[in-house]
Amino acid sequence: MNTLLNLQQNLDDFDAFYDLLSESHEDLDEMQSKMLNNQLILLLSNHIGNLAVLREAFALARVKIEK
Repeated sequence: MNTLLNLQQNLDDFDAFYDLLSESHEDLDEMQSKMLNNQLILLLSNHIGNLAVLREAFALARVKIEK
């Protein structure tokens, strides 16, 4: 499958990223946490700026959830 989406490890420090992600949700209720995730998706999607890449990412994420 030819893909535009980079599926290789691309973070210098995955553990630090995971800590940052977890800490950003601290002290938020479920609705606030969902809002934060939505804001992150919009901000990062705008940064990526390539609809084909975003389509691949959304499709892959959905497949992994539906299994």
